[in-house]
Amino acid sequence: MAAAGDDAPAQQGWQLRRGPARGPGGSLQEFWISQSARFREGDRKTRQEPGSGVETSRRRTDIRLALPAALVWAASVAGLWLPPMALGALCSVLLVAAAVLLRRSVRRRTGPAGNRNGSPAPRSFLTTIAVAFLLAATTAAHSAVASAQRHDGPLAAAVASGKSVVAMVEVAGAPRALTAPNHAGPPARWSVPVWTRDVSTGGVVLKTRAKFLVMGGGGWGAVVPGQLVRATGKLRTANPGREETGILTASSGPGQPVGPAILQGAAKELRERFISAASFLAPDPRGLLPGMVTGDTSALDEGLNAAMKSVGMTHLTAVSGANCSLVLGALLLLCRRFRLPRLPAAVLAVAGLGLFVLLVGPDASVLRAALMGAVAVVSLAAGRSGRGLSFLCLAVIGLLLIDPGLGSSFGFLLSVLATLGIIVLGQRIMAWTPVFIPRWAAAAVAVPLSAQLLCGPVIVVLQPQFSTYSLLANVIASPLVAPVTLLGTAAVPLVVLAPWAGTGLIAVAGTFSAGVAATARFTAQLPGAALPWPEGVSGLLSMLLLSVLTFVAAWAAVRPHRLVRLVIALHRHTVSLIEVLECCAAGRLQRRSRRPLRTSAWPGLPKGGPGLDRAAGHGRLGHSTKLSGRKPRWPLPRSVHPVRRRRTAPPGGM
Repeated sequence: MAAAGDDAPAQQGWQLRRGPARGPGGSLQEFWISQSARFREGDRKTRQEPGSGVETSRRRTDIRLALPAALVWAASVAGLWLPPMALGALCSVLLVAAAVLLRRSVRRRTGPAGNRNGSPAPRSFLTTIAVAFLLAATTAAHSAVASAQRHDGPLAAAVASGKSVVAMVEVAGAPRALTAPNHAGPPARWSVPVWTRDVSTGGVVLKTRAKFLVMGGGGWGAVVPGQLVRATGKLRTANPGREETGILTASSGPGQPVGPAILQGAAKELRERFISAASFLAPDPRGLLPGMVTGDTSALDEGLNAAMKSVGMTHLTAVSGANCSLVLGALLLLCRRFRLPRLPAAVLAVAGLGLFVLLVGPDASVLRAALMGAVAVVSLAAGRSGRGLSFLCLAVIGLLLIDPGLGSSFGFLLSVLATLGIIVLGQRIMAWTPVFIPRWAAAAVAVPLSAQLLCGPVIVVLQPQFSTYSLLANVIASPLVAPVTLLGTAAVPLVVLAPWAGTGLIAVAGTFSAGVAATARFTAQLPGAALPWPEGVSGLLSMLLLSVLTFVAAWAAVRPHRLVRLVIALHRHTVSLIEVLECCAAGRLQRRSRRPLRTSAWPGLPKGGPGLDRAAGHGRLGHSTKLSGRKPRWPLPRSVHPVRRRRTAPPGGM
C-alpha cells in the first residue's frame, strides 16, 4: 500500500503532462494545471554547483500572466488600426467569451449537483482566461474612443480637410528635436505631443480632448509638460497606425502659457542649473553627464553621439529602467541602513522615485520605466521576490490599460524585450557561469548580453546595421554607469542647496562619465565597428538566428562538459534512428518479396538482420566500409535465389 501510495502522485503528474487532452483547452489546460500545482506547492528546483558541493534553489519561471499580457497588447495594437465599429464588435466578442468562461468556472466549482467538488486548477485556468478577455475588452474599448476621434466627428472632418485652426493645447511630453541629415547646430524644428482643450476652426469652437502632434520651430523646444499654450497652424492627417488624431503644423511659436506648471518649470530650471554647474568639465563629460543623469542631451557633442550610436550605447543617455532601478536600489539600501521596516522603506523609495521622475520630466518612457520599478518595489515589500516575469506582465498590462497607444511604440517594445531578456536569459547565463567567477563579473556580462539578444532583431529593423563591439563596449562601461547615475542624481539638488558639495559630486561623476565617453570613442574607431545588415524581414530573421546561435555558443563556452554529453547523446539518437530506418527498409523489402527475410542475405550482419555491427562494440556500420567490389552490396541485399540469365547472340549472329 505504501508503494502504491508513493507512486500515485507520480502517475498523476505523468497523466497531467503526457495524458490525452480532455475537455476544452486540451493540452494548454493541462499545462496550466501543472503550472498552478507547482506554484501552489512552492515547487523549487535545486541544483548543485560543480565542484562546490553547495545546493542552491531556483524558483520556476511563472508564465501564467504572459497570456493576459499578450491579449491586452494585441487588443491595443488592433485599436490603432480598426475603425470604431470593428472595435465595438471585438469588445462584444471578448465580453461574451469572458462570460462563457466565467460561467463554466462557476459550474466547475459547484459541480453538477451544487456540491463544491470542482478541482481548483481548472477553475484557475478558466478564470484567468476570462479575466484576460475582460482586460483585452477594456483596452479595446479605451482604444475605440481615440479611434472614433480619428474617424468620425467634426474634428476628424477638419483634419481630413486640412483646415487652419487656433487651439488651446496642454503639453503632454518633452519636445523632441527634428534634426535634418548633415545638419550642424541647434535643431530648427521640434515635435511636441499635446492634448487639445478646445479647437477653433471656421467660427466653430470644438471642446474636445484629443491627442495631436505639434511640429514647429521657434519656442516650441522650450515648452515643458503640463503647460497650457495657444497654438496656431494647419491640420493634416497622421500616418496609419499612429495614436494621434492628427498633426498640427504650427505657423508660429507657442503663445503665452496660460496654466501654471510650477513643478515642471522648477524641474526644468534645476536641469539647466545642473548643466551650467558641469561646464567646468572636459567637452565629452560636460555633455554626457547631464544626458546620463537627467536625459538632457542638448550639450552632447555630435561626434560622441555618433560614436555611441555606432556601438549601441545610446540607451545610456535615455532615462530607462536601469536608472530607476539604481535609484530605487540606493534608496532601499539607505532605508535598510537606518533599519526601517519593509513597508515604510517601500513608501520612501517610491516617493524618491517620484521625485526622480519629476526631475527628468514625466515623459512616456520615464513613466514606463518608473512603473516597472515601482512594481518591483511593491513585490519586495510584499515578500514575493523571484517572479520577475509576473511583475513585467503586470507592468505591461497596467501601462497598456492606461495608454493603449504604447502598443505600437518601438521604445515600449525595446524596453519590454530588454527587461524580458534580463529576467529570462540573464539569470540562466549567470547560473551557467562557474563558481570561481565573481557574481558581479557574471552579471556585467549576462545583463547586456541577454538584453542585446532579444533587442537585436528589433534594432536592425529600425537601423539596419550590426554593432560588432556593442557587447564589449557595454561590458566595459557597465561598472561606470552606477557611479555616474547615483552621484549625478545626488548632485542635482545640491547644486541649489550646497553648491560646493554639488560641484564635488559633479567632478567625481564627470570622471566616470569621461570613462564612458572614452570607451565609446575607442570601440567606435575599431575596424568593422558598424557593419551593414539586410533590411526588412530578412534582416530581422537573420539577426534572430544570430541571437539563437550566440545564446547556444555562450552556453557551450561556459558548460563544455554539458556540450560533450549533448554531442554523445545526439550521436546515440542518430544511431538509433539509423537502425529504425534500416528495419523499416527491411520490412518493406520483406512485404514486397512476400518471403521470409533471411539473415544470410545480409552478409556480415548479426542475427538481428540489417542494422549496426555491434559485435566489435564500436557501433560502426556493418557495410559502409566494404565497398571495394565492382558491385557493392550496400545498401541492396544479395538475392538467395538464382536469376535466369538470357543468352545473347554473338555479334553478327541470328
